[in-house]
Amino acid sequence: GVGGCDGSRVPVYLTIYKMRAFSGMVEAMKVHFSLDACALLPVSAFPTVFSSNLVHHELVANYSHLFWVQGSQPGLVPYMLLAHIDVVPATESDGWEAPPFSAQEIDDFIYGRGTIDDKSSVMGILQSLEYLLRKGYAPRRGFYIGFGHDEEVSGYQGAVNIVRLLKQRGVQLAFVLDEGLAVLDGVISGLEGPAALIGISEKGSATVKLSVSMVPGHSSMPPRETSIGILAAAVKRLEENPMPRLFGQGPERGTFEHLAHKFRFPVKFIMSNLWLFSPILGRVLERKPDTNAFVRTTTAVTIFNAGVKINVIPSLAEAYVNLRIHSAQSLQEVLDLIHSTVRDQRVKIELVDGFDPLPISSADEKSFGFQIIKKTVLDMFPTVTVAPGICIGNTDSRHFKDLTSDIYRFAPVWFKPGDAQRFHGINERISKKNYEELVVFYFNLIQNCDIQHLPEAHSSVHEL
Repeated sequence: GVGGCDGSRVPVYLTIYKMRAFSGMVEAMKVHFSLDACALLPVSAFPTVFSSNLVHHELVANYSHLFWVQGSQPGLVPYMLLAHIDVVPATESDGWEAPPFSAQEIDDFIYGRGTIDDKSSVMGILQSLEYLLRKGYAPRRGFYIGFGHDEEVSGYQGAVNIVRLLKQRGVQLAFVLDEGLAVLDGVISGLEGPAALIGISEKGSATVKLSVSMVPGHSSMPPRETSIGILAAAVKRLEENPMPRLFGQGPERGTFEHLAHKFRFPVKFIMSNLWLFSPILGRVLERKPDTNAFVRTTTAVTIFNAGVKINVIPSLAEAYVNLRIHSAQSLQEVLDLIHSTVRDQRVKIELVDGFDPLPISSADEKSFGFQIIKKTVLDMFPTVTVAPGICIGNTDSRHFKDLTSDIYRFAPVWFKPGDAQRFHGINERISKKNYEELVVFYFNLIQNCDIQHLPEAHSSVHEL
């Protein structure tokens, strides 16, 4: 146990891998820290960050971190970099090739829970800032760094309290950059070359509880319909009647239009004319679960509870349904469709929690945040196609929508076929080369943000 923020003793075992990049070399080291429970960051690994007069650091809600890096030109609107320090559970017995908290290196990959989601961004941001400060760099545009501690459980303690603090201080941000989308290499069928997708919005979310209550009875004298049967029929209707196709009515349209020139005929022609072909392409995409998520609000029955004994007809049956809401729909519209699809008054429908899809951030030639991120990507990876995208999952950045109109979700993690299954799955890993690229990305991004205005655009070609 180590000391808690309230003076108590709390059990904490923390293994953090520290990475250093010098002259193209990345060394991963497993470092055990005995930390105060309210810290949870390897302060000794980044001494300049935590000692610089330019950096103000504070803890939020005991475990989250907020940094303010002072700029020399206060008139420039600050921006914010986000990441999170918590991870989902992992057990070696699930089939990991290396212990999930060992940071073990295998064939130039670092294996461990959080290597993708999201310790690589946490460490990459800190490492890049450490290098910049050691070089004597002082930013012109000030910026914030936020590391939440509970993103995997919706960020209601970490991110929400960071936002509350910034609101109290009257902070407004030029843009926010958080985790989300990545560089896809060979993942999109038919696409020639890799694509860097920058998330400009997130789908909404809803958790809905369906329940049926009846008088219990003995299984030897069953009624015509049981609570389980009624509820199962309602769930079946939801699965057999998916939400309407909405492909082309949200940010996904811009993604395909930006990537159209990287496909061959006739796909190139179809994607270049989505005003006409959206319905056809939507029918094709809905055939696979991973692309169906771009077409509509998805419906997933995730929990079903009923019964306590094999010879007792249960009085209560419950099911929980998780929905990810398309940008062209609202939470209320989805709830109305659930009611009309279930159409059984014996089934009680309750909203457990939910929120509308996030606002769509700008991605045109005048969009400061998008263009800076795009420039940073293209400087590092000139052959990559950059396009706006939609996050089908949710991030801490959704809580920051009152502080800025432009929120972007991207980190230059390279995903090849099969890598998506490692995300929250087994054998999560990042190559040492790719981790170094993350450090360089943030290193360059911070410096690129120092310009006051974007150059005037003369064409659709990226000229920054």
